[in-house]
Amino acid sequence: MKGKIHSFESFGTVDGPGIRFVIFLQGCPLRCKFCHNPDTWDIKTSKKEMTPQEVFDEMIKYKSFFGTKGGVTVTGGEPLVQKDFLLEFFKLCKKNGVHTTLDTSGYIFDEKVKEILKYTDLVLLDIKCIDKEIYKSLTKVELENTLKFLDYLKEKNKKVWIRHVIVPTITDNDNLLETLAKYLKDYKNIIEKVELLPYHTLGVFKYEELNMEYPLKDIDALSNERLLNAKEIFKKYGF
Repeated sequence: MKGKIHSFESFGTVDGPGIRFVIFLQGCPLRCKFCHNPDTWDIKTSKKEMTPQEVFDEMIKYKSFFGTKGGVTVTGGEPLVQKDFLLEFFKLCKKNGVHTTLDTSGYIFDEKVKEILKYTDLVLLDIKCIDKEIYKSLTKVELENTLKFLDYLKEKNKKVWIRHVIVPTITDNDNLLETLAKYLKDYKNIIEKVELLPYHTLGVFKYEELNMEYPLKDIDALSNERLLNAKEIFKKYGF
């Protein structure tokens, strides 16, 4: 069995605790309007194919960098598109004492995913919007599975970082931010942090390279003032 790999990053510092070896897997069922990795969507366009052991052998070369305080993060695309590969890879990591982080939208949720979570130390769960209609408009898929995923993490007491991108005119809305913060209060025992990520336009060039129209071309990057506003709302709820 081989995984379809988009790329590696050997010195990641924003995808989990410590220094991370980051693996970008190919393939994603979501079509987020603000996605800055549209080149990872189509699973058939992967740059390389490797077995779980081959990826592990590549990653473990960097163990002296990430040590025990860091580890490996698998992202995408949506890594759970490649469940069988991911399960075998995470098993290898845990067998060898490597901290595992899964960066996911939570959209794919089934028994195999529950099995993968047994070998996952930390989940980075990306909640695009708490409003079901806006979520679907932003991503082209339903929100329901993501919330079920979060419920399961709570049931299993699995640590999670919540990620939320704040997009001007869409999710940069005080009522939506308040609703999300209030919703997450029930999960405080498993949420280690909430990462509020400002929308940016750094991925626009990829759309040009792929001859795709960028859906949010008329929207500017989020201002620092509005980011601070969002942080204040979440602070009110203890995040």
